[in-house]
Parts: sequence; C-alpha cells; structure tokens
Amino acid sequence: MAVIVKYVVERNGVEKMTFAAKNEADAYDKMLDMADDLFVLLGASQLLQDEQMQETLALYLAQHKDEVLQALGAKAKTVKKDKITEQNETQTDVKTDAEAPQDVATAALNLVAA
Repeated sequence: MAVIVKYVVERNGVEKMTFAAKNEADAYDKMLDMADDLFVLLGASQLLQDEQMQETLALYLAQHKDEVLQALGAKAKTVKKDKITEQNETQTDVKTDAEAPQDVATAALNLVAA
C-alpha cells in the first residue's frame, strides 16, 4: 500500500485545490489571500457594482501579480534573453594553451625592442 501526501487549499469550508507539494499549496493560498484583499479594494472603489465581476478581476490581478507590479513601476521588468546571447555574454576572453606561448613570445620581443 502506498502512502500519498496531499496538500489541500480550503477556503470557507470549500476545497479549492489539491497539491502534491507544500510550497505549491502555500503559493496558491497566498495568491487567494491577495485576491481576497483585491476584492475588498475593488469593492471600496465602487467602480464595479457586480460582485462576480469584482471577484473575477481580483482573481485575475492576483494571478498576474508580477505583471501588475511591473505596470505600476513597483518591480523592474525582466528581459528574457535567448540562449545564444547569454552564452556570448558569459564567455570570457580565455586564451588556449596554443595561443599563450605566442603571446608570451610577442610580449618578450616587445620588451626587448623597447
């Protein structure tokens, strides 16, 4: 018999989602907390009279927290680079063993000439 650990996110006695990893369940619970806070904020604004629309918008904003923070200027935008660019940036100017003696010889000749 196998033992399976499940993490259940529950709100007001209603099971919302089940996860296999605790950190995923915690992240989802935190997102639902943000949605609850945004629901209250939207309700206080009286811009949306329909509670279903308030709830939907609050959940959407919570799910897209990073983009909202970037739009508000509270978080720097992340630029995704392609792998080739990253590889070019991380490469250093390392000389191979074959190049090193030639550079040393050139440097020595320059010292002697000076």
